[in-house]
Amino acid sequence: MLSFQKWRRSESAQGLFLISPTLGFALLLLAVPLIMVAALSFWTQDYLTLDRTFTTANYVTAWTEPMYQYLMARSLKISIFVTAATVFLAYPVAYFISFHVAPKRKAMWIFLITIPFWTSYLMRIFLWKVILGYNGVINGSLTGLGIIDEPLSFILYNQNAVVLTLAHAWVPFAILPIFVALERVDRSLIEAAEDLGDSGLRRFLRVTLPLSMPGVIAATIIVFIPTIGDYVTPRLVGGPNGLMISNMIELQFKKANNAPLGAALAISAMGIVTFFALAFLWLNRRYVRGPS
Repeated sequence: MLSFQKWRRSESAQGLFLISPTLGFALLLLAVPLIMVAALSFWTQDYLTLDRTFTTANYVTAWTEPMYQYLMARSLKISIFVTAATVFLAYPVAYFISFHVAPKRKAMWIFLITIPFWTSYLMRIFLWKVILGYNGVINGSLTGLGIIDEPLSFILYNQNAVVLTLAHAWVPFAILPIFVALERVDRSLIEAAEDLGDSGLRRFLRVTLPLSMPGVIAATIIVFIPTIGDYVTPRLVGGPNGLMISNMIELQFKKANNAPLGAALAISAMGIVTFFALAFLWLNRRYVRGPS
């Protein structure tokens, strides 16, 4: 009894008490639904009848059916392109704010970056449909200037439109972690490299970029993980050639009335994303530590 009272007054007990509401909330809204989806993936469904007999048939179908394999490969490809485009666009902006904006104005620039979040995500997607549409802003402008004779058809309802729309949506999320990492870069190291005769490009490649890699990694994970699960953007701007595995999961849960197969596809996609994320973190750790 005395040992319990002593532990109750300890810092570890107080810390556990402080995080217990958040931990309970996370378990209730994250862990429990995930366990339910995982359990559902091992069942079968015949229209409205749910058979709770354990089976791995759904996973066999998810991993052997060519259509599901193709959609998963397409989803990974789109996610990789979106992640690369987002980080490529976000890094120069973060670099400019960190190194070329006065300290008093950095907060204002970060505030301006968050302005897109003021509008609905669906509204931004519909605006991209207006911009990329057959009679949209881009085609109308190019046609009016006489650059093209007929509207471009490859900029909407395909994978290009999905990549462009998602990259625009995720850029603010990528800018912030990269900016934080760049702010932590010790400027004296850059000055030392300059004193040793390194050019601006060499200083960036040998000092700034390696030290900012934690921010790049965070931005990569932040963008890559949710992109593969996005189903709204592919549905609205992707067309038949831009649909992803998430759209198939939605179809299985709704129109196909096969929730167990949809759950198996969802768990499979989650496992693949987890594998790629862990592999990327391992490679980055090897890069930071260097060869042993």
